[in-house]
Amino acid sequence: MDPQEKKALLEAILFISGEPVEVKRLQEVTGFSTGEITSLMAELMREYRDRDGGVHIVEVAEGYQMVTSPRLGQYLQRFIKEDRKVKLSEAALETLAIVAYRQPITKAEIEQIRGVSSDGVLRSLLERKLIKVVGRKAVPGRPRMYGTTKEFLQYFGLKDLSELPPMRELEPEEL
Repeated sequence: MDPQEKKALLEAILFISGEPVEVKRLQEVTGFSTGEITSLMAELMREYRDRDGGVHIVEVAEGYQMVTSPRLGQYLQRFIKEDRKVKLSEAALETLAIVAYRQPITKAEIEQIRGVSSDGVLRSLLERKLIKVVGRKAVPGRPRMYGTTKEFLQYFGLKDLSELPPMRELEPEEL
């Protein structure tokens, strides 16, 4: 593979990732050496900087990320707010379904159902205002209880919670 093709591959990986990609991960995927990745990424970053377009490549932590130009931030914020529905991960959708059908529910109860920690997912759903703290459970420690919000209803096009489809029981082999 010639150097131009290698740069194109690295660029495509950063584009589809949407998140920082560590050099180690780039090595695993491409088979390129650390030195080669560093050199190719320096060229790519210079090309993007010289072009002065709407997208740049930046070095973050132990890797690289494709980001939008800071000078366009105010316009992009407007676009995100007006024209773009935030996509949710499978973990977020699963957690949101648990909250919607079992509310009010505590973090511990959510984690018992999911079988994994839900700290990050709950934080994300709170930031997106799809869930909120609706009170505290009257048990030792008084854990927070979560419920859905008006934004949740809007996101899913529901008038109220009664419009949620009925929850079906899972067969043992589906668990």
